[in-house]
Parts: sequence; C-alpha cells; structure tokens
Amino acid sequence: MRRLYPAMRGLLHAVLLGLLGAGIVHIAVLLLVPQFSERDAWSRLSMASDLYRMTRLDAEAGGAPVVKSVDPLFYATACRFDLGEGMVRVKAPGHVPFWSVSVYDRNGHNIYSFNDHTATTGVLDAVVLTPAQMIDVRKELPEDLQGAIFVEAPIEEGIFVIRAFVPDDSWKPIVSRFFEQSSCALQDF
Repeated sequence: MRRLYPAMRGLLHAVLLGLLGAGIVHIAVLLLVPQFSERDAWSRLSMASDLYRMTRLDAEAGGAPVVKSVDPLFYATACRFDLGEGMVRVKAPGHVPFWSVSVYDRNGHNIYSFNDHTATTGVLDAVVLTPAQMIDVRKELPEDLQGAIFVEAPIEEGIFVIRAFVPDDSWKPIVSRFFEQSSCALQDF
C-alpha cells in the first residue's frame, strides 16, 4: 500500500497542475477576444480610409496588406459605403485580363458577386442600392446609368471589393492603374 500512495500523489499533482494551466489559458483567451473581434475587415478598412474611398487590400500598394489575400495572382481594392446616404456607383475604366466584384455587408457576408463577363462591354460600372432606391431609379432611369450593373442590397452599410487577375509581372502596372482609376462615390439621382 505504501508504494501506491506516492503514485496517487503524483497523479493528483498532475491533475491539479493541468487544471491550473487550463484555467490560465482560458482566462488569457477571454482577455484576448476583444482584440481579435475588433479586427474584422470593416474595422481594418475604417482604420485605413474613409467611406467611399478605394483602398488597396494587397501589399503591392506599399506596406502591409489591409486584408490578407488567399491568391497571390489577384490584386484587390475595396470601398466601404453607407446606402443610408444614397446609392453608390463604382467604376473602373480600362481592361484587365479578368476582374470580379463582391458586395459584402458590414459583417462580411457576401451579398452579391459578378465578374467582367456580366458587363456588356467588359468595363466595370456598377450601382449598389437598396430595394427602395431601386424602385425610384426604375421610375426614370438616368441615361448615364443605362449600361450599369445594378446590385440591390438589403443592407445599410457594406464593402465593395474588386479583384483583378495578374497573370505575370508585365500586368502589374496595368492592374495597378486599373485600381488607381477606379472610383466609389455617392450617385446623385
């Protein structure tokens, strides 16, 4: 019996030490949650730029990327918007090998996506608006919006993300210029 006592004492010591360690890790995780939850895409973009301003997401713009990209062959730019202030028009003149667009709500849920094959001329011209704003636009469509792609989004605030394919280094300046010439602005109606 005397030989089992030290083994049981060692086991009890190991269990108590494990519980203490788990408690410390649990408290550390709880204290770190606020830091990580405030670093979503919306928060990072709001620190990098204002509403209706195109912001490069990739590191090619100089500095660290705002949001990490999963594909190094794509460059990206984004624009935060508030449909409560009016509809938003996003344009990017010029042609690149391939572009795609995604509209996200403030929480990062994808609302709508399309690419250059959707545009009649291959040029990016899109309007993001609420269903109520769409009803007003349908009554009398302005001539300058005739070729635009309309995205009805049942959200108030969101993020418009443009991604462009960069097949090799020779396309880098062309894609960068495509992003530099892109715009995100409130559309008067």
